[in-house]
Amino acid sequence: MSSDQDHLKETDTEARFEFKKEQKAAFAAEKGLTEETIRVISEDKDEPEWMLERRLRALKQYQKMPMPTDWPGQPDLSEVDVDEIVPYIRPDVEVRGGVDDWRDLPDDIKDTFDKLGIPEAEKNALSGVGAQYESEVVYQNMQERWEEKGVVFMNMDQAVQEHEDIVKEYFMTKCVPPSDNKFAALHGAIWSGGSFVYVPEDTTVDMPVQAYFRMNSEGMGQFEHTLIVAEKGSEVHYIEGCSAPKYSAFNLHSGGVEVFVGEDAHVQYSTVQNWSKNTYNLNTKRAIVEKNGRMEWISGSMGSKATMLYPASILKGRGASDNHITIAFAGEGQNIDTGAKVYHNAPETKSTIESKSISKDGGRTNYRGLVHIANGAKNSSTAVECDALMFDNESTSDTMPYMEINESQVDVAHEATVGKIGDEDIFYLQSRGLDDDDAKQMIVSGFIEPITEELPIEYAVELNRLVELEMEGSLG
Repeated sequence: MSSDQDHLKETDTEARFEFKKEQKAAFAAEKGLTEETIRVISEDKDEPEWMLERRLRALKQYQKMPMPTDWPGQPDLSEVDVDEIVPYIRPDVEVRGGVDDWRDLPDDIKDTFDKLGIPEAEKNALSGVGAQYESEVVYQNMQERWEEKGVVFMNMDQAVQEHEDIVKEYFMTKCVPPSDNKFAALHGAIWSGGSFVYVPEDTTVDMPVQAYFRMNSEGMGQFEHTLIVAEKGSEVHYIEGCSAPKYSAFNLHSGGVEVFVGEDAHVQYSTVQNWSKNTYNLNTKRAIVEKNGRMEWISGSMGSKATMLYPASILKGRGASDNHITIAFAGEGQNIDTGAKVYHNAPETKSTIESKSISKDGGRTNYRGLVHIANGAKNSSTAVECDALMFDNESTSDTMPYMEINESQVDVAHEATVGKIGDEDIFYLQSRGLDDDDAKQMIVSGFIEPITEELPIEYAVELNRLVELEMEGSLG
């Protein structure tokens, strides 16, 4: 490919993420977090009284809890001031809950998702798509054949109304309670939008469903909630994509994810995040896995000024299993603190964690993880592998694995490597006709292959291209 073609491809990919739209909101809350704000949001959504009560309890939790500051090497959160955040912006879309035809969206919103390539991906690789713009889902569609089998894929605000019993049972009660951490409490108070996925017993959804979350406005917060319930013997793959343009003021993303994996069920949750470098990404994600169930977390964190993200699985039933594959990329001014947590609470449970991180131009990456094996969880096994690749002496990469083993009849393995790209590797590839940049890109592509091979081809290509752009300093 010629250099001109390379430049055009780079420019097109940049344009997909860096464009901005003038805000056109039907309703926007005032800055800050107060009881009055929460009541206004709940009223605007016409929520049942029990949801408003949960929001207000979460607010009280948030107000009592301190900001996390005492973890070694954690990102600096001193700039995060919720009083300066606009917590809720309802876009100007005629149909509340989202339309099911892209042509029915306002031109400015439709143009946003066209540029991001979401409608094209839906046609080629997905069984259903939800698209959130600011604080609410504006598009939602599921292929009819899955609806006929009882599969539900809709936005969370709609699910509160139409599947109230299920949401009331699962929403922030068993998996991620507001008391878990300060940002979970913030999320519980101010959540808006997100996805609800319900897969009936013995149903396999053989094409992924995807939700895409776009923050367009400066100085806003996005707090979508994802709730997935996979009944006994079912299977589903959920893909989450995220992006925001760069502004001078900081944005805050504090989503919540709760996954319930039934007996013999299988859920894969894949994330490709490309937040702009003025965004603080502070999520809480957790799954509860029943007997012989299988949970997989596939995560790619490319953007944000700071990320603190540690997807967790509670292996509740005998024979439950969990697999984490994560990649983090930190460039100048970025601190990407990611990892995984696994709780082995039953016998014969199994977990694997594979973490890949890349840092350049003074960026910082960190793997922070926890594996807990409870007393009585006999014949359980875990394997943790952390690999870090640095481009220069100014960059930093650490691994902080923590293991609590309270049972003797278990198999535990851990391996960690940290290193720079070797001159001899680059020299070898240059001797085969590659220039310096192409040689480094080939090394990195091989380094991140474990995650890209787990994604549908469209998303694997996108992830590789995002990494290329980060290496070139072309985004943000």
